Amino acid sequence: MKDLFEGIAWLFTEILFIPYDALRSLQDESWALANLMNWIFMIICVAALVYWMLQLKKFNENDEEDRDPKAHSFLG
Repeated sequence: MKDLFEGIAWLFTEILFIPYDALRSLQDESWALANLMNWIFMIICVAALVYWMLQLKKFNENDEEDRDPKAHSFLG
């Protein structure tokens, strides 16, 4: 069982983290490139937020929601 967990640890540290090690070595040369994954995640989050807000606006403009205070059982 110990060999299984050591194999998993080896896989992550020696194989799967190679791109992250390369990004870490870039930090002295370019701060923006070293934080490339952070930039990608921020762009994805902003795009998801904009999409969500546009969907909320679309449903709000359709006026499909029952806004009566007793429309939801947890409010009554």
